[in-house]
Amino acid sequence: MSKKLYLVLFVIFYCCFAKKYQNEDKPSWAKKDIRDYSDADMERLFDQWEEDEEPLPEDELPEHLRKPPQIDLTKMDMSNPESVLQATKKGQTLMMFVNVANKPSRARTEELTKIWQAGLWSNHMQAERYLIDDDRAIFMFNDGSQAWTAKEYLLEQEELKDVQLESQTYTGKKSDVKNKALRDEL
Repeated sequence: MSKKLYLVLFVIFYCCFAKKYQNEDKPSWAKKDIRDYSDADMERLFDQWEEDEEPLPEDELPEHLRKPPQIDLTKMDMSNPESVLQATKKGQTLMMFVNVANKPSRARTEELTKIWQAGLWSNHMQAERYLIDDDRAIFMFNDGSQAWTAKEYLLEQEELKDVQLESQTYTGKKSDVKNKALRDEL
């Protein structure tokens, strides 16, 4: 017989029997046609695929999977609870609620919070802003430790009523003066 005939017979033998023997060591779900896979089968396949993947770098992991930064408590002023809280929020997402004074319209609140956001960005404090009511907004910080510096900046703004940060309410300094003047006039 010629070499071509041996090659053809080998290919036929391989096609007929090799798949049968290859599938014997696989689990039953892996022997199915991929079109017949259930959600559980697809999840198993995904898990196997993930096993071979290299882990993501620390900065690309979702926040809940990142290791919290190490805090050196010996270098902290324990008499100032705000500084301790600020250090513990480093690298974590944090939301701050901001109330605008004098019952403004939604457009006025949008305008003021946009100006305040620009002021924060000018000081290298990245905060996303979301209006939640006519006189209320959320500032979201990707690095929560920046929120305390931002709080001090916002409290100096004339039309700020108050700021809520970590369950603490801080009243705006200049809006308090205006409110006292209005109360005195009445």
